[in-house]
Amino acid sequence: MFIKQIQLGLIHVAVAMTLVPINSTLNRVMIKELAISATLVALLASLPYLFSPIQVAIGSFSDRHPVLGYYRTPYIVLGLLLCVVGLLISPQSAFLMEVNPAYGISVGILAFGAWGMGFNFSSVSYLSLASEISGEKYRGRTIAIMWFMMITGIIVTAILVGQMVDPYTPNSLQRAFIVVGFIALFLGALGLIKLEACCKDNSNLLESESHEPRQRANEGYSWGEMIRDISKNRQATYFFVYLAILLTALLGQDILLEPFGAEAFGLSVKRTTQITSIWGVCVLLAIILTGVSEGRFTKKQQARWGGWSALIGFLLIIISRFFGETIIFYGGIVLLGIGTGISTVANLSIMFDMTTKEHMGMYIGAWGMSNAISRLMGSVLGGALRDIIAKIFGDPVIGYQVVFFLLALCIMVSLIMLGNISVSEFKKNSEKEIDFLERAALANEGT
Repeated sequence: MFIKQIQLGLIHVAVAMTLVPINSTLNRVMIKELAISATLVALLASLPYLFSPIQVAIGSFSDRHPVLGYYRTPYIVLGLLLCVVGLLISPQSAFLMEVNPAYGISVGILAFGAWGMGFNFSSVSYLSLASEISGEKYRGRTIAIMWFMMITGIIVTAILVGQMVDPYTPNSLQRAFIVVGFIALFLGALGLIKLEACCKDNSNLLESESHEPRQRANEGYSWGEMIRDISKNRQATYFFVYLAILLTALLGQDILLEPFGAEAFGLSVKRTTQITSIWGVCVLLAIILTGVSEGRFTKKQQARWGGWSALIGFLLIIISRFFGETIIFYGGIVLLGIGTGISTVANLSIMFDMTTKEHMGMYIGAWGMSNAISRLMGSVLGGALRDIIAKIFGDPVIGYQVVFFLLALCIMVSLIMLGNISVSEFKKNSEKEIDFLERAALANEGT
């Protein structure tokens, strides 16, 4: 089991590290060095998440349609390849925008779109595979291992990219992206070796014991019908909205934090890239702390601590410019990282608890769609507000501060909503839903 968990972690690392150069380096270069509108950068960075609704369809389709006997592996491979292609093209689009905006934007749509499609294909597939392999008993440990490895990978990737772009030149930036892309492919391939074979054997065994094929419950369902099925469970819908609001705040700062450091404190490309490393170390420590304390505190308590830590972190980042102190800024990053780490483990654990075995891919896809929608909302609204406020006040830093304040308010709303989430109520509603779906599936088979 431990080897399988490590392999799942390698896949998680491979996909995540393709995003690091784009979100921690390229966005800063586009906004600061190339003077590209933050709104345009946000739109391009958020373009992948417009495809997020397909996660539900991908998850459900893979539940029912294996490729060469594998339910998840082919979709992970396709997704990782698309992520790497998008990564390699993205720097070219940024430089083209400076000389030929129309052509550059077109290439940018292609690059970010490819990465986004790849992310949607791979993430829902390997999260479903992780849940299937680990089972309910080991899900918490699997989550901790996967996210521990992912954050470690993000830290190492940020350090590597920071070193390769110091001093910054267009050539050094492109070289860094190529190196990261090939490392991601290698790690992904290593993680996939014989990974699903064990899961496939186990799932077949379970099917033979229960006499229930894994795909029957979802057979014959369209994407729209699956969304309606999820919305019938009040707790599932509520949790979907809760995740979207919380992640809007935690992930909405992705494209703005590094440019803020550059604008407010004059930090170099290397130093703003290191922000990701600092954030990553704090997330990592928080994940370890959350894993060690598992069982001593409830998942909702841990989620609440994570939310408050991130909220205070945003407030420190906002006031850091008023005092002109980078130590306050870095203190905010530390708390934001700790809050993100605690929230990640706690909410993912709650997410897996609110997932039924009969519709694993469908529910994982829905939660993944919530993640993507939140990134879309946070990035686009954040970038647009930054530009509008900066134009009104003639100071881009004020634009960043307003956005960070709104993200802090989103966390406050999510903390209020957290108290009304109930896994037991979700499971109670799911039992009724499963009975209905099975009757519908049998009816479809008879027609």
